[in-house]
Amino acid sequence: KLKQKLAKLKELDGEAHTKAHCALYSHIVYKRYLQIDAKGNLRINQKAVKAAERLDGKYLIRTSDDTLSIEDITLGFKQLWEVERAFRTLKTTLELRPVYHRKDDRICAHVLLCWLALLLVRLAEVETQQTWANLRFELEKIYLVEWESTDGKVFQRTELTQEQTGIFSALKLPEPPRIWDISLPKGQKV
Repeated sequence: KLKQKLAKLKELDGEAHTKAHCALYSHIVYKRYLQIDAKGNLRINQKAVKAAERLDGKYLIRTSDDTLSIEDITLGFKQLWEVERAFRTLKTTLELRPVYHRKDDRICAHVLLCWLALLLVRLAEVETQQTWANLRFELEKIYLVEWESTDGKVFQRTELTQEQTGIFSALKLPEPPRIWDISLPKGQKV
């Protein structure tokens, strides 16, 4: 993937780098595998790639329960990782933040809402056979655009891509309305 992204970049000859160069060089994953040559071009850092290859597919799990099989321990760890990833998603994408409640019924309600959100994420993943990260990436491209003139305002969503239409279809959900709202100036009637 990194080679493909680098191939799309314009070769520099000492001139200033572009936004695409900056975005790739500051990417949370790709930046550790990149270096800048003398002319300012991004190149793959082969030493970093070799160092990462040594760690591919290896992890260490420690448990205090010696009655579990290796398969059960590994499966439990992977499920725990998935739950933690889902909670990170809940806190970022769904913008759930730590909420401090004093009353038991409010604490239970907060936990229940978080659990329901996690359940919705899992159902979406199962129905579409895609990860939540991929679903979120595609659906975040849908925007609501506001058009304003002297005749009023129109709120309209962007056209859906084929991938977005497929997601709504797989989830058996109707597409969001194309026209969200029309507001006319005060006193004007249709």
